Amino acid sequence: MDYQVIVLGGGPAGLAAAIYAARSGYTTVLIEKAFPGGQIANASLVENYPAYPDGISGMELGQLMHRQAEAQGAETMLAEVMDLVPGEQGAPHVVKTSEGEVQGIAVIIATGSRYRLLDVPGEAELTGKGVSYCATCDGPFYRGKRVAVVGGGDTAITDALELTHFADQVTVIHRRAELRASAALQQRALNSPKIRFEWNSVVEAVEGEPVLQALRLRNTADGAASVLPVDGVFVAVGSVPSTGFLRNTVPLDDSGCVVTNELMETNIAGVYAAGDVRHNSARQVITAAGDGATAALSARRYISSL
Repeated sequence: MDYQVIVLGGGPAGLAAAIYAARSGYTTVLIEKAFPGGQIANASLVENYPAYPDGISGMELGQLMHRQAEAQGAETMLAEVMDLVPGEQGAPHVVKTSEGEVQGIAVIIATGSRYRLLDVPGEAELTGKGVSYCATCDGPFYRGKRVAVVGGGDTAITDALELTHFADQVTVIHRRAELRASAALQQRALNSPKIRFEWNSVVEAVEGEPVLQALRLRNTADGAASVLPVDGVFVAVGSVPSTGFLRNTVPLDDSGCVVTNELMETNIAGVYAAGDVRHNSARQVITAAGDGATAALSARRYISSL
């Protein structure tokens, strides 16, 4: 099947790209392996997306964006992307999927990333019930509560500082005796009266029924076990971009994210990346949608130039 624009991934970045590409009059297909909406569909309430003053569920937001893309004429293909074979200047790019091959003049990579998990008992069962991977998204739900942040990098400490605006107490759990975050962030966190630290500690289990009630910890220095009562835990131990299928097709940074310029262009003509899959992403639904729109506009300029 041949299209002018192929969008890989059905999260906010991909959906916005599909809306803009289809609205430009181009034959557009959105390829998604699960269901449109991406990770935002797991959010019980999104309160920081414009036009929804009372918030909206992530599932509903994803469904509305998908409906809008299809209303503009975009097609949806449920399949897993297996490979991207770039074409020469002006020639179609080939996307190999579990449902066959698709060719397109422009390809927008919006496959996103997944949060790196703790992989401990109880984590999966209590995700959305006290276990979160986005302090910006879910922090306001923990006003006056006790929360923990797992990690020691910039993201973890930024999350901890953000959570002090809501929670009464924030415990940072880090496997080492010192943080990896920037000096400025460290100083702010160490000086905060609301933040305490569990050094040399890892989470062994997440416990609670029907919601999170405590974390079971192990000290990496002496092996001692302990229990930390909390109402919520925010996991900030990194993310894994969904770029395995690219097979060195486009440049990736050290974390595996696609390198682009400010126009979402990669080093291959007609291939773009948007949202969480690209480097330096803000990992917010609104910025992902903006990336998708920018990528689609860049694709339009490229196609028009041929």
